[in-house]
Amino acid sequence: MARLKLNSITKHFGRTTVLPSIDLTVRDGEFLVLVGPSGCGKSTLLRLIAGLESPSSGSIFLDDRDVTSLPPVRRGVAMVFQSYALYPHMTVRENIGFGLRIAGMPTAERKAAVEAVARTLKLEPLLDRLPAALSGGQRQRVAIGRAMVRKPRLFLFDEPLSNLDAELRAHMRLEIARLHRTLGATMIYVTHDQVEAMTLADRIAVLKDGRIEQMGTPDELFHKPANLFVARFLGTPKMNAVAAEITAREGSRLFIRAPDLSPALITIEREWNTLPAPGQHVTLGWRPTRLEDGIETSSEPEILHVEAQIDLVEWLGRSAHITLTTPRGLAFSCETWDHPPRLGEIRRVSIPQGAFMLFGADGRRLS
Repeated sequence: MARLKLNSITKHFGRTTVLPSIDLTVRDGEFLVLVGPSGCGKSTLLRLIAGLESPSSGSIFLDDRDVTSLPPVRRGVAMVFQSYALYPHMTVRENIGFGLRIAGMPTAERKAAVEAVARTLKLEPLLDRLPAALSGGQRQRVAIGRAMVRKPRLFLFDEPLSNLDAELRAHMRLEIARLHRTLGATMIYVTHDQVEAMTLADRIAVLKDGRIEQMGTPDELFHKPANLFVARFLGTPKMNAVAAEITAREGSRLFIRAPDLSPALITIEREWNTLPAPGQHVTLGWRPTRLEDGIETSSEPEILHVEAQIDLVEWLGRSAHITLTTPRGLAFSCETWDHPPRLGEIRRVSIPQGAFMLFGADGRRLS
């Protein structure tokens, strides 16, 4: 296991700045997932940690040892790539043990090490097969085994499941989670798949344009996003959002108008990080709520009722994602666990005021 600390890491490719400045601490034995849209710098950051790229400035510490200038082989780090990168002419046994053979480990010790890893990854029946005779999931396990056998202090995964089909991805997520529990190793995992991030991570770092927007547990990022980007990046369907304006304030109670959502004023009362002023333009966000079946009205002031037309139904078997459009043209998402409604149908959605999040003009969450 290992602790990792990055101090003011920057990376430039010519005149292009990929990482303006990154400060990051990974705890001993932690499973950290780096997520973000394509081009946000997450794979570049992983390659810097591995030693495959050199930072333009800043320092990298592994267990208080400065490894910034060390080559990959001297860092005690193992990396699993998106492509399996197995030697096609070597058996599984030879692929896993190749690095140990190059390092000069005696044959008997190498054989024992490879077999121990094979037992952990359930690869024993496959040791004498060539990669061409393996499935995608089996090849990925061999790639992981090749990293494991070196007993690294830090595991790095660069989108290792992106080449697998949906069923294999789900299976390999379980395998990697089990492996982390078994080894207790420090792992950093790069993905653009938020499902992988939410299910695997102890903590998640969300990147945008080479900067860490927020870092925390999956629960923290989902329920207390720092800004609108994080709020909408995590969650399926993504968070709904609509432009709004603060019309009045009474103590900690705000009166908000969002014309595209409802002609009525929306009242929100809670503790605020920053209390907005009347006239301030904000974004009102809420997670997809359940589609209502009934047409009865409620007099509860904390409930907002919205009527909208069903424009899209994504039926998933036990549930459905519904896209609706208000008369003012605002599209938003709901969920239902009942039989999906018909396209074109007008339905009502009830949104509790406690479901709303408020974001300022700069995108930061106000509540």
